[in-house]
Amino acid sequence: MAALEARPAPAAATDVFKRGKYTAKPITTCNAPKTLFIVTPDTEGTYPVLLFLHGYNICPCCYTNLLEHISSHGYIVVAPRLLSLCSLYGRPDINSAAEVANWLSSGLQPVLPENVVPDLSRLALAGHSRGGYLAFALALGNANVSMNLKFLTLIGIDPVAGANKCMKMCPKILTGVPHSFNLDIPVMVIGTGLGGESVIGCIPCSCAPDGLNYAEFFNECKDNCLGFVIPDYGHMDMLDDDYCTNCIGTSIGAIMGSMCKSGKGGKTSMMECVGGLVVAMLMAHLEGETGDLDAIVDEPGIAPVKLEVVEDSEP
Repeated sequence: MAALEARPAPAAATDVFKRGKYTAKPITTCNAPKTLFIVTPDTEGTYPVLLFLHGYNICPCCYTNLLEHISSHGYIVVAPRLLSLCSLYGRPDINSAAEVANWLSSGLQPVLPENVVPDLSRLALAGHSRGGYLAFALALGNANVSMNLKFLTLIGIDPVAGANKCMKMCPKILTGVPHSFNLDIPVMVIGTGLGGESVIGCIPCSCAPDGLNYAEFFNECKDNCLGFVIPDYGHMDMLDDDYCTNCIGTSIGAIMGSMCKSGKGGKTSMMECVGGLVVAMLMAHLEGETGDLDAIVDEPGIAPVKLEVVEDSEP
């Protein structure tokens, strides 16, 4: 895997890194297999749906700004709260995510604003950190629950498959074999440059350790995968500014947040970059509008922060 150098920003730009034209409305509902944090356009219309899986011990509301950015471009985002007590055993949460996906057909419409209609024929899957691992595991068929819907695209935001090479997530989906993921849908992997670094240099502990982070997920994808790295930011830098105190709500969550190295720039620009990449991928593969995604690949300098396109180094 090799990163291409970011080029200077061109004169032309894309609007995906800015808020879209829709007002995004947050909704919380318990009338589902799991408590759901939903962010939806509040304007009458029919919209594609994104199922978003959060990171370990992070409440979905910690991603409010990111999910509102995505939703403002015309997407209904459904984020279940997954509360498995064992961080390394992913099967219960994979099954829960599958149950939520199945619930969408009958349960989503009644909790949305009047005249807002979900188009479940255009359904995408995404996740951050441990949730990125769960999203890949679900897409790879690791749920013990039969799925009645099909995902059209998959997005991993700094996915992580364990604490270290001796403490991997189960089921173990990473094989170390390039292009081994049996995925027939388009994939995007977004990595962070500081995610693999320790806050305390002498202690080899990071939030996205080498061998289990975005780089390995990208290497094990086939050629239907796009990879991006945001080199100057860390694993938690796309979350809301106050996520440690207002959303996580547990001592474990606060400790996890303090262990992750952060970039020196503002989080708003990082969130806009991640949100814009997600929106561009959804536009390309849920709506057939590839212009924004092509523009970012051709000129990553149009992003609000330094962005690198990752190339596959394997033959």
